[in-house]
Amino acid sequence: MSAAVESVSEPSSTVTVKPQGYERGSRRAWIAVFGGLIGAFMAILDIQITNASMKEIQGSLGATLEEGSWIATAYLVAEMIAIPLSGWLSQGLSVRRYLLWTTTAFIGASILCSMSWNLESMIAFRAMQGFFGGALIPLAFRLILEFLPDDKRAVGMALFGVTATFAPSIGPTLGGWLTEQFSWHYLFYINVPPGLLVMAMLAYGLEKKPVVWDKLKNMDLSGIITMALGMGCLEVVLEEGNRKEWFSSDLIRNLSLVAAVNIALFIYIQLKKKEPLVNLRLLRHRDFALSTLAYFLLGMALFGAIYLIPLYLSQIHDYSPLEIGEVIMWMGFPQLLVLPFIPKLMERFDGRYLAAFGFAMFSLSYYMNSHMTADYAGHQMIASQVVRALGQPFILVPIGIIATMHIKPHENASASTVLNVMRNLGGACGIALVATMTDNLSREHLAHIKETLPAVSPLANDYFTQTTNVFIQAGSDPVTASAQAHAMLSQTMTQQAYIQAYNDVFYMLAALLLIAVVSVLLIRKPGSKA
Repeated sequence: MSAAVESVSEPSSTVTVKPQGYERGSRRAWIAVFGGLIGAFMAILDIQITNASMKEIQGSLGATLEEGSWIATAYLVAEMIAIPLSGWLSQGLSVRRYLLWTTTAFIGASILCSMSWNLESMIAFRAMQGFFGGALIPLAFRLILEFLPDDKRAVGMALFGVTATFAPSIGPTLGGWLTEQFSWHYLFYINVPPGLLVMAMLAYGLEKKPVVWDKLKNMDLSGIITMALGMGCLEVVLEEGNRKEWFSSDLIRNLSLVAAVNIALFIYIQLKKKEPLVNLRLLRHRDFALSTLAYFLLGMALFGAIYLIPLYLSQIHDYSPLEIGEVIMWMGFPQLLVLPFIPKLMERFDGRYLAAFGFAMFSLSYYMNSHMTADYAGHQMIASQVVRALGQPFILVPIGIIATMHIKPHENASASTVLNVMRNLGGACGIALVATMTDNLSREHLAHIKETLPAVSPLANDYFTQTTNVFIQAGSDPVTASAQAHAMLSQTMTQQAYIQAYNDVFYMLAALLLIAVVSVLLIRKPGSKA
């Protein structure tokens, strides 16, 4: 074993472990943290940035709507596989070397995405982009834990909160604007300048360390294979399940079986190994387990909103991508006004109560969206968006500190991996849940409306007669006008069914977030023994 490694494992008073300038809280440490945060912001932004421009991308590549969905799925699957690998690779290669390599590869994959010539090439390049971008997210979290002093950790968590919540909030807005003003290719070009900045900041801020070959050679091959198969297949099931009508599809059934078997094997292997790929034993700690549940519900709520609101505005009110982005951005910008005050509030108040307040605000914002009518459009949604934005900073900063308050330094990599995987998995589960519930509930409400139509037949007949007369006055003959009135009545019933379904789903999410309120309140007071 090299002397450099020995000096870390067996420090003495005569050996300097860290060269001067790389201490926790130093200028170089802060530059490294900011570089990591910008990298994580890029990676999270790229999850959502293509959504608003999917029609343009599909048209350019000659893909159908269903085929185009794999552009987003490929990124998410590869990202989900990359996050658990980041701890092992960064420990073996060194954080500096691994982050510089992955950032370089992320920039290259972004450029390749802009050069895609067909759907297959785009899917392949998006998978590459997701794999290399996925490493940037947990490592940014880890840099905060390892490079900032304890009294500055709240500031770091506040900054990480910006990347985790602000990036997906402005993704559709930025993507729609870039596509409208330039072309969809700029969705990927935009990663180049900040990517180069990230590389410069990380190269300066992180200490050079030798490769630990023993760590790389002793890789958990069985864990890597079962994790990749299990998490990858699960992500595909969650992303594509609703589009393929879940278990009526052979693909979904087979992938679900593969996912279940491999995830079970992965958990078994990790609990048996002395040096696992991811230390799942951390979940035996009550506070960490409850924090992980809160992270899962946060991902479900955050990505559920980012999925539901654009769908509602486009389906019910025919909003353009840019108009949708102008509504969604209200979930992002107001939180910037609150985030600077959270570290100070953490000094005065119990972090558990701040996190519970944040989740309660998030729940309230969903409840505000559970009473919509046909007149409820973008302007009416701004109030609930602002409430949601104000609640988010109260969640991410305290929960990040509470989750890691009993974590030992050598457990930082696994803790960061588990928390970020659970947030991403919560997001995937949230989108799958709300998509399925919206479709199923809309069909139930439409059937109920049709059943109750005879009970209000005088009103329905009046509506039908008035609509027919309007079409006749517009120049249609009586037969055509009658058919147009029938079509309009059917469209109105379908619209009302979907509005009721959206209300039900928003109400359900509001209730789920109350579970998060309870979970953070059950966490022991900071300072208590784990």
